[in-house]
Amino acid sequence: MDIIIILFIFLINQLMKQNMVIVKKSIITGICAIGCMNMSLLYGQTSVQVKNNLDFSRSEVVSIRVSDLKSFLNKNKEADLRIKDGNGNSLPVQWIDYDGDGKNDELLFQANIEAKKANTYTLFADAKNQVPESRISTYSRLVPERVDDYTWENDKVAFRVYGPKGQKEALAGVKGSTLSSGVDIWLKRTDQPVINKWYKGYLTDPMYYHKDTRGEGYDPYHVGDSRGTGGIGIWVNDKLQVSQNFVTSRTIAEGPLRTVFELTYSPWSDFGVKETKRISLDLGSHFSKFESQFEAQKPVPNYTVGISLHKNEGLTKLNDSNGYYLHWEKIDDAFVGEGVVVDLGIVEKSVAFKSETPDQSNLLIVTKPQKKLTYYAGFAWQKAGEVQTQEDWEKMLQKQAQIIANPLSVKIK
Repeated sequence: MDIIIILFIFLINQLMKQNMVIVKKSIITGICAIGCMNMSLLYGQTSVQVKNNLDFSRSEVVSIRVSDLKSFLNKNKEADLRIKDGNGNSLPVQWIDYDGDGKNDELLFQANIEAKKANTYTLFADAKNQVPESRISTYSRLVPERVDDYTWENDKVAFRVYGPKGQKEALAGVKGSTLSSGVDIWLKRTDQPVINKWYKGYLTDPMYYHKDTRGEGYDPYHVGDSRGTGGIGIWVNDKLQVSQNFVTSRTIAEGPLRTVFELTYSPWSDFGVKETKRISLDLGSHFSKFESQFEAQKPVPNYTVGISLHKNEGLTKLNDSNGYYLHWEKIDDAFVGEGVVVDLGIVEKSVAFKSETPDQSNLLIVTKPQKKLTYYAGFAWQKAGEVQTQEDWEKMLQKQAQIIANPLSVKIK
C-alpha cells in the first residue's frame, strides 16, 4: 500500500511540473481507482497464520475469539465473514455463543497443517456467496424418544449419557432403564451422522442400534454402574462414590465443526458435590473434551476419572509419566481401545481396580481436588479402520497428549 501512495505523490509532482492537466486528471483518476480498490481489499481482509510445532501433521478445529476480530468486524458483518486457505478454497466456518447472551464468542474453522509447518488463511467479506457446507459434521441433542438420553457424535465416534426420566424409571424398576452417570460409547464405521437414524429405528425395533446389520456400526458397549469411557467419581477407601443421572441439559452448539452442551447433576457423594459438566467434540477427533465445574459442601479428597474394565479380560496401561491411560478389549468379534488424556500436573495416582462386583472394575485416574476438572476421553474401534492393534491405539493416545500440550499457534495479522 505504501508503494501505491509513494507512486501517487511522485506522479502528481511530475504532472504538475509539466502542467499536463488533461493527462494529469486521467492518470490521477486511474491511480485513485487502483488505490481505492486495494484499500477496499485491505479493509475487507485479515490473514490468520496457523503453525504446527509438532512432528506430525494435524487436522484440527481452530478457535478465534470474536474480541480478536474487532478490526475486521468494525468494517464487516459477521454474517459476511468467509475464510479461504492458501489454495483459494473457501472453508466451512462456525460461530459459537457460549453464554447464550445472543452474541457470538468464537469463530471456528478447520486447519490442515503439515508437521513443523505454518499455513496462512485469509478472512474476507463476501455477502453474495454462501459459506460452504461440510459433508461431515458434529451433532448433539437430547433424545426424548428414548426416555431422555443426551447423545453426541462426529465423523469418528458417538457417545451418550443418561437423564432424569431414565433415572426415575430405573428407580421404579422399569425394565431397560438406566441409572448411571457413566459414559456410553457407540461404535461407528461411517463418517455420516447416525444419531437420528438409529433412534428412529429404535422406535419400531428396540434392538435396532444394537445390531451392526447396516455396516454403520452399533452399540454393544455395557455401562451399567461403571464409569463407561470417561465418567467421574470420588475415590474413598477403595470405593467410588458417583452421581446419578444428569438432571438438566443445555445444547450450546450442534455443529458442524464443534458440538457443545452442558449437563447438571444434583448434589452427590458424602461431600455434597454439585456439578456442571460441559462436553464438546470437534470434527475429526476421537476424543470428547470434558470440563466439570464443582461446588462442594465439604472438602473433597479427589476427583477420579474412570474407564470400565468390564469383565477384566482386556489390557490396561497406566502412563503417569505422559498423562494418557488406555484400555484395549475385545467386544464381540473386534477390538476397541478406550482412553483418557489428562494434565499430569493434577494426577495423584492411577490404578486398574478389579472387583468381583459387576460394573465396579474400572481403570481409575485419581486427580487433586479442584473447582474445575478438564480431561479428554475417547475411543477407536478396530472395524472403523484407523487402529488395528493395541500399539496403534497407544500411538493415537500419545499424539492426543502431545496435541493437548502443544496447541496450534494462531496469529492474526
